Amino acid sequence: MSSGRLKRTLLAVSAVVLMATSGHLWAQQGFFTKEDVIKYTPDWHGERFPDGRPKVPDGILDRMKNVTLEEAWATLRSANFNHQYEDGWVSIHPDQVLVGRALTATWVPGRPDIQKVIEEQGVKDQRKGAMNAWPVDMLQPRDVYVADHFGLKVDGPSIGDNVGNAIYARSGNGIVYDGAVRDINGLNELPNFTSFVRYYDPSHHFGSLATGARLNSTMVTINAPTRIGHATVMPGDVVLGRNGGVLFIPAQLAEKVVKESERTRSVTPSGTSGSKRRNTPRDRSMPAGVQRSSRIIATG
Repeated sequence: MSSGRLKRTLLAVSAVVLMATSGHLWAQQGFFTKEDVIKYTPDWHGERFPDGRPKVPDGILDRMKNVTLEEAWATLRSANFNHQYEDGWVSIHPDQVLVGRALTATWVPGRPDIQKVIEEQGVKDQRKGAMNAWPVDMLQPRDVYVADHFGLKVDGPSIGDNVGNAIYARSGNGIVYDGAVRDINGLNELPNFTSFVRYYDPSHHFGSLATGARLNSTMVTINAPTRIGHATVMPGDVVLGRNGGVLFIPAQLAEKVVKESERTRSVTPSGTSGSKRRNTPRDRSMPAGVQRSSRIIATG
């Protein structure tokens, strides 16, 4: 484990210990209360969901589908948001664009003492099903489930066609998942389940105390800040996924991103890009990501 990953894991574990000793931080809506989400998204002054997340208007989401990664990246960079982009994905429906509001979750390597505390609290909060179903139950139409599963591949998938169908039924949208999924054939049959994941693997994760020594995954946050690769994601961020890459756009900048993109297209010749080469995301071989996505889905 890299030093950065270890540090993040320790911080997450510390947060869970704090939650275990400070009951007011737990709530029916998630590990972050409504008040916590509002506190950490102070620049959003519009409508919010009952769980506190910024609710960027549907009209902005519709217009966001026409925005390129370069255009959005340039607007974020000018506002000093420099860590919002990630690529290197396996894509489901790589020819489509993913746009929606983020609902976040974070997993850490399984630890039974923490797992016990969280499972017991889940019973008190009347949560239903296994832990990987908890954030799914909170999804709203046009949400995007964004989860850090610390890149776990073998014995890692917490999403297959059953959970995937539940996500799709609630949100009508896909996912951004820093981990592996299974049942790729079933997921590929969902027409608008446009998704960005790290791997496909036929195994499944072990995420409950009932799995004993095989426990390898513990979900420690829902609706809280999370990390996806090189990017920081807040609940309510607008997710823009296309062409092999994903940008997480702070809610308060979503309208500005759309307007600047539309302005760029209005003053440039048809069929050309208004973004200069310097206004591009970190160059980590985006075309290769697209080719990788197509190849894996084709063999699924």
